[in-house]
Amino acid sequence: MAAKPVRVVIASHNRAKSREIWQLLTEGLCDLPVEIGLLSDYPNAPLPDEYATTYKENAAIKARACAEFTGEIALADDAGLEIDALNGQPGLHSRRFAGEQTPFSVKMGLLLERLRAVPDERRTARFRCAVAIATPEGDLYTFEDTLEGRIAHAPRGQHGFGYDPIFYLPALGCTVAELPPEFKNRISHRAKVMRQAIPQLRTIVQARLQRHV
Repeated sequence: MAAKPVRVVIASHNRAKSREIWQLLTEGLCDLPVEIGLLSDYPNAPLPDEYATTYKENAAIKARACAEFTGEIALADDAGLEIDALNGQPGLHSRRFAGEQTPFSVKMGLLLERLRAVPDERRTARFRCAVAIATPEGDLYTFEDTLEGRIAHAPRGQHGFGYDPIFYLPALGCTVAELPPEFKNRISHRAKVMRQAIPQLRTIVQARLQRHV
């Protein structure tokens, strides 16, 4: 008899982010009987406050809340844009910068205005992403990685989301928003940290499958 699929829930209400994570999980777990769920599958799922002072802690808050509510393995991430010339801002407050409901086109305009007189060599920045995996039994695993780049002088590209149009990759000569989604999903900060997280997730899934053989 075939093993019952193990369910893994992506603990996010951000559709674009969930789509990227779903693709990465689908590829990384393709040989295992895994069912990938979304937080939107659980209409009354809580939205915990992200009150921590690190990306890892914020990701852990979301993953733990999701695992406790759903009774399933949960995976959450927290990410931000860190601009060196702005002392690391917007950083942990990237989503809430200039107001949570403010369009990213406006947010990017405000950042570019602050950087208007800053030369290219001082426009260094990074996307930082942390991922947390939580189980209903209380186990927690966290991972973190970055994507280094520079802030462009104007938004470019139609792909991606968030601050992608102003995040320039010197080695590729384009912004993240100019990359095809399948290529972005190989080199992004989220892809890099997921490559760390997926082996641990595979171990958790395989242990569950063994218990139900």
